[in-house]
Amino acid sequence: MADNLYINEIKPERALLVGVDTGDFDAQSSMDELWELAKSAGAEPIATKIQKRDSVKTGTCVGTGMVEEIAQFAQNNDIDVIIFDRELTPIQIRNLEDATGVRIIDRTMLILDIFALRAKTKEGKLQVEIAQLRYMMPRLTGRGTALSRLGGGIGTRGPGESKLETDRRHIRRRIENLKEALQDVEKNRAEINRRRQKNGTITCALVGYTNAGKSTLMNFLTDAGVLAEDKLFATLDPTARALKLPCGKNIMLIDTVGLVRRLPHHLVEAFKSTLEQAATADIILNVCDASSPEAQVHLDVTAEILHDLGSEDRPIIPVLNKWDKVDTEEKLDNAPRMHGAVRISALKGEGIDELLQAVEDALPEKNIEVEILLPFAKSGLAAEIRRDGTVISEEYVAEGLLMKASLDPKLYGKCKEFLTNPPEEPEEDEE
Repeated sequence: MADNLYINEIKPERALLVGVDTGDFDAQSSMDELWELAKSAGAEPIATKIQKRDSVKTGTCVGTGMVEEIAQFAQNNDIDVIIFDRELTPIQIRNLEDATGVRIIDRTMLILDIFALRAKTKEGKLQVEIAQLRYMMPRLTGRGTALSRLGGGIGTRGPGESKLETDRRHIRRRIENLKEALQDVEKNRAEINRRRQKNGTITCALVGYTNAGKSTLMNFLTDAGVLAEDKLFATLDPTARALKLPCGKNIMLIDTVGLVRRLPHHLVEAFKSTLEQAATADIILNVCDASSPEAQVHLDVTAEILHDLGSEDRPIIPVLNKWDKVDTEEKLDNAPRMHGAVRISALKGEGIDELLQAVEDALPEKNIEVEILLPFAKSGLAAEIRRDGTVISEEYVAEGLLMKASLDPKLYGKCKEFLTNPPEEPEEDEE
């Protein structure tokens, strides 16, 4: 008798998305984003409902009629979770759960859940847990048994059930311990950054709205092997890889966490050190999905966050990615028009030469083209020129190795004494 095989398939949670339009922001665009966020968290969005109101209702966020409507919809459509496009208070969550009989989570909890799902490095996990505990602290009161539910699901991943059921004193102690551990990790990264600065390493950061194609661009330029999926927050932890520009200059390319509108302040605070790593780069590439009708908004959101981090004095190059998808008159009309913008397709490798040239033009130090005659004993310096510079020509002559090359100022200083045509020193004035 053949054995019966049982396969347990985990079905995605069916989600109803609810928003309140008070005129503070574009509610429909925000709901479209919430739909993608829900999918990224593993849910199956079924429908959206938006209520226009002058202000959010204190007890239930939406009006009484809407509460009854979503409760009925949830019952008729086997809804597992209702996701609100706002940050809810503990009282609002409790009241809504009592009225609908369905688990309620808000936008902040959803984003925190995605971050918990995607964090891979020690630093990322520490930052996520700190953000989740800070979010949960004021919500320990008023949720009743909601925090004790087992079985997982969106909004329950992260620090674990035992931590969510502890009292505030224990959570404060846990946060302090996590902060100390995070400080140790940040010290190590700060030391790495100091070594980079000491060695004259120039950094270029990829920043921008989530799902703009930053990881795809990173992979194309450096073969970094970074996860690149059509999901929001597909990559969370920053990745750094070396990139050699056509001029021969080696720079450090850094891929960073994607941004969204109304990013929860819990995450802004927790990931401040990670965001600052991008903001303090020598060159910043502000990448956006040019085919999105929200492309200009995405660029503005990123620019605003970079401004808040104090990076306005850095060269910021707008990168209009996915330009191959700008294939209609409507998309062309909606595409951003910004001074110095570069149009590319990271997936197809289009426009990359123009992008690299823009990066070269923004370098804080310009390369110098020289002709030098290196003695045979200086073979090590010749190898360094081949590695870190751009060799235009080289030939062996009786006196040594004659090279024409493009060098950065640091390498130029090492080769200055071997110039075939050294610059004339200015004559001193006679007294």
